[in-house]
Amino acid sequence: MALQEKYKELIDAANTAGVSDLNVREQDGVLYIDGATTGTVKQQLWDTYERLDPNYASGDLVMNINSVAGVTEGAKLKVTTNSSNLNIRKGPSTNDEIVGKAARNEVVTLVSKASDQWWLIRTDQGEEGYSFTQYLTPLA
Repeated sequence: MALQEKYKELIDAANTAGVSDLNVREQDGVLYIDGATTGTVKQQLWDTYERLDPNYASGDLVMNINSVAGVTEGAKLKVTTNSSNLNIRKGPSTNDEIVGKAARNEVVTLVSKASDQWWLIRTDQGEEGYSFTQYLTPLA
């Protein structure tokens, strides 16, 4: 069974919910679903995923859905990488030069949003550049 077929309900739910910048692609036996939405929709998608693949046991799907709604300029964000530092880039692309790094669990400030996936941030040390929103979590 093709992965897009296996996870059709999840893909349809993301489309119906209006996930922005939705990107679905299959590579090396893994289905990748990327995009941005509200926290409520994000949780609904994770609930659907868990129902389709209990305990996420298959290991054939990577879902990178970011919660971006309601975060405003000046907000404090926590760097939530798995273990490494977060790259801070000159522009909003992985092709842009790395101009700094933010440590895991470091708190940074949102300067502006280039898109749902790239935000301009500033560290307490004054380093400023773009980082991928997947690794930034707004502080409550």
